[in-house]
Amino acid sequence: MILSRENISKISTELKRQGKTIVFTNGCFDIIHLGHIYYLSEAKKLGDYLIIGLNTDSSVKKLKGAERPINSEQDRAMVLDALKSVDFVVLFDEDTPLELIREISPNILVKGGDYKADEIVGADFMKQHNGKVMIIPYLQGKSTTKIIEKIK
Repeated sequence: MILSRENISKISTELKRQGKTIVFTNGCFDIIHLGHIYYLSEAKKLGDYLIIGLNTDSSVKKLKGAERPINSEQDRAMVLDALKSVDFVVLFDEDTPLELIREISPNILVKGGDYKADEIVGADFMKQHNGKVMIIPYLQGKSTTKIIEKIK
């Protein structure tokens, strides 16, 4: 389900009240590939609900350059929402997902294997709130950048 910031805050509060485990990750998810599917499937196994913070088009441009994203934020959100491992998708426009992480206050924050724990935005917040930070290993050679390079 694709939700607004206001609605994701309400839902996450209710899920936590029910004792559910919320897993959060974020990213651009520009061209969905096997690496993403594996990553999201593994993230979902860590809890009851998987919430994805999806970078808006303008934030992707800031991160990846003027030629990105390839797919619009609406298209990326709908593709993610169609995956069985994903429960909720929420767009964020800030440079980092820190405010969204604070709003949701997940039990588990997940990032891909190209990150080190001390580099993960929100890791300090998670530690202060008894949350966990998990890193899921990357599938080698499976990345949006590699796909774009191959197309070129």
